[in-house]
Amino acid sequence: MAVHRRTLLTGAAALPFARPGPGAQAQEARPAHDAPLAPGAALETVRLWPDRPPGGGGPSPDGPRFDESREGVITAVAEPCLMVMRPARPNGTAMLIAAGGGYRRIDIGHEAVPVAQWLTSLGVTAFVLVYRLPGEGWGAGADAPLQDVQRALRLVRARARRYGYEPGRVGVIGFSAGGHLMGCASVRFGARLYEPVDEDDALSARPDAAALIYPVITLRPPFDRTSSRRVLVGESPTRFATNSYSVEMHVRAQSPPTFLAQAADDPVAVVDNCLLMYGALRAADVPVEMHLFEKGGHGFNLGVPGSPAAAWPGLFATWARRRGLIRA
Repeated sequence: MAVHRRTLLTGAAALPFARPGPGAQAQEARPAHDAPLAPGAALETVRLWPDRPPGGGGPSPDGPRFDESREGVITAVAEPCLMVMRPARPNGTAMLIAAGGGYRRIDIGHEAVPVAQWLTSLGVTAFVLVYRLPGEGWGAGADAPLQDVQRALRLVRARARRYGYEPGRVGVIGFSAGGHLMGCASVRFGARLYEPVDEDDALSARPDAAALIYPVITLRPPFDRTSSRRVLVGESPTRFATNSYSVEMHVRAQSPPTFLAQAADDPVAVVDNCLLMYGALRAADVPVEMHLFEKGGHGFNLGVPGSPAAAWPGLFATWARRRGLIRA
């Protein structure tokens, strides 16, 4: 059952980047009954675009911002936005998080919100990205989510002082299709995908670091059997289309330092995705660290306690501290 998120919010969440007290989360009005809220329902919400997103189209703007199930699965995104989770003691770092779902849905309940909670325990200010889904009628098509992540990075950087982190310590983390999206953000940050809408768009959309966890990287055969490929470029795409949205094809020396983690038995985004990205980053002399786990499958999120894949959060934290992204 979906929990509709209305366009009009109450309290601090009604104002873009309104600032609650330290460690607090802005809340919408709760329903009168005692049914459990969806994972994102109580979080401060920030709209990405002052008007309709570039290219128009999409679900009706007169309805809810998006639909979120009680398990935290988001669809029908009419208004892309950020959900903010603030640490009690900010350490100067912000991370933008994109959950997966094959570009057909966004599973924030399983991936983004738990990871955001973990990051805030480290002092990181976390922003969960609710991005447009290309199959929901957006005029920008496959570029719609990448427009959203570029805009989100600029907004996060513009509000650094207000939220208590440094504009030069803004990283991204993505899972599955969200890993593809954050991979695209890392290698195509200079692409002009929309006309500037305000002064914030003068800021850089380049992440300072990227973590891609069981990511979809390539849409090229023989590794093209993913929902992401079907949604973004169709059932019978041209070579130009598949190359355009295959992350490894756009890596360059200016790409940010990257952390990769994946299970070797992943049946969805097969392990070759990380191997291709690792090779492309090494060839471009971009700092990269990769961890492949024997077991874990797909969608392991923070990892089942005691499983090999459960090691990745600690490995990432160590890597991020070593690179100066996260301070002790």
